[in-house]
Amino acid sequence: MSQPILMTVDDDPAVSRSVARDLRRRYGQDYRVVRAGSGADALDALREIKLRGDAVAAILADYRMPHMDGIAFLEQAMDLFPHARRALLTAYADTDAAIQAINVVDVDHYLLKPWDPPEEKLYPVVDALVDAWRAAGDRPVQEIKVVGHHWSAPSYQVRDFLARNSVPYRWYPVDEPEAARLLEAAGATADEIPVLITSDGTVLRKPGGEEIAGAVGLSTRPAEEFYDLIVVGGGPAGLGAAVYGASEGLRTVLVERKATGGQAGQSSRIENYLGFPDGVSGAQLTDRARRQAQKFGAEVLTARDVVGLEARGSARVIKFGDGSELAAHSVVLATGVSYRALQAEGCAPLTGRGVYYGSAATEAPECSDQHVYIVGGANSAGQAAVFFSRYASEVTILVRGPSLHASMSHYLIEQLEQIKNVDVRTHTSVVQAHGEEHLEKLTLCDQQGNRETVEAGHLFVFIGAAPRTEWLGEQVVRDEHGFVCTGPDLLVEGRRPPGWSLDRDPQHLESSIPGVFVAGDVRSQSVKRVASAVGEGAMAVTLVHRYLEQQ
Repeated sequence: MSQPILMTVDDDPAVSRSVARDLRRRYGQDYRVVRAGSGADALDALREIKLRGDAVAAILADYRMPHMDGIAFLEQAMDLFPHARRALLTAYADTDAAIQAINVVDVDHYLLKPWDPPEEKLYPVVDALVDAWRAAGDRPVQEIKVVGHHWSAPSYQVRDFLARNSVPYRWYPVDEPEAARLLEAAGATADEIPVLITSDGTVLRKPGGEEIAGAVGLSTRPAEEFYDLIVVGGGPAGLGAAVYGASEGLRTVLVERKATGGQAGQSSRIENYLGFPDGVSGAQLTDRARRQAQKFGAEVLTARDVVGLEARGSARVIKFGDGSELAAHSVVLATGVSYRALQAEGCAPLTGRGVYYGSAATEAPECSDQHVYIVGGANSAGQAAVFFSRYASEVTILVRGPSLHASMSHYLIEQLEQIKNVDVRTHTSVVQAHGEEHLEKLTLCDQQGNRETVEAGHLFVFIGAAPRTEWLGEQVVRDEHGFVCTGPDLLVEGRRPPGWSLDRDPQHLESSIPGVFVAGDVRSQSVKRVASAVGEGAMAVTLVHRYLEQQ
């Protein structure tokens, strides 16, 4: 195969020559630089490149171009090369407009013109683009095939697991002819769906998470029996702890039940995280953090359900659902929170069949020209509304309160107000979901008790935060809501928690078991933000070092 391509698109010939020259100087040995003078010319070139079977690693497009601006061009370019990384070139005067427009298309970076010196302003951005492209690759999705029923909760769970773990796959609805041919070749029947077929022909019938993880190459078994640090939970706090623990020489293993990223990993775009002025998707942020942790030597175990925690002398032992155990000198609990179940009649049996918790990005294409309903008033709900507005004909956010201002960031409220097909209904809740095979209707109720039944095929729920800490047992002190208490909160009238064995008070993020620290949303009184979770993960590692020095 010929060299992968770096494409630059700018209607100013001088700028076009300049960026192409700088790219060739740094990347010319490994990449072929292609430049175009307009969005239309660039699309023609991309179509020819697609026909030749060549790969495009990154595209840099000017924001302000006649006839077709950079955003419109990148939207169409994504259809041809969805794995290519994307950056927007913009003048300083257009920065605010560019950042606002970036919400329409999943752009990785923007670059201010001029970018002199390129060693400081251009090359670090392009390095990040090509590194991300190499990590994700331009892999064909035909490698893994999934046959299932669209309105099947187990089929949805398989697709969601693969998507959240960044595993490419191709989806075959069971009622299509190709799905029937695949089932026949696999020796499976429609009663055994979902069926997953790997690239080497392995057939999995109704697989669970750990079985899928093993089949697609995700690590599920620890390489060692004892570690310096076990991190339980792969959200921002857990990934932060894993990065800092491994980078500082601790033998570190991160254990995640489903997929790294947690709730943040499902966010379509996080725009208030320091250092990402043009925003970053939760999946991108998670992927970068996971690769960073692994670069420093941290192990990442996926699809492992932790069901118990125990102190045995100086060792801290976690217990898995299959009966096996893993021990370490210290533990960081970073299990985050889960969305609370919507207590409306009919919702439970329709979960995964029209009712979804979180953004469920795999469902986005199915929402085309549909009316989508979102329950919740926090940032996650707003981000989902922005995301689904690109697919659905109409998006309605349902909130019980009088407005979004009490729970959603101001920038996101302003953004939603600018999207014509997004509507916010206040003082409204869902009281019943209707449907046999899948969700068909919702009954809504306003503050006065008036009820209305509406047509609905997709409902996405973003309400509350349940810590799911029942597995920790009585030795770990929690508050009345189940969040884990740490540090000074464990002292009652100056007395240390029952069973505390050390001649000192618990450290700031330390739980009621010495050597077990807590970071992120699962900690009582924590700030529910990505930045604070990452910070607590890093701080927990500093306290782990202090704890280990005292042993």
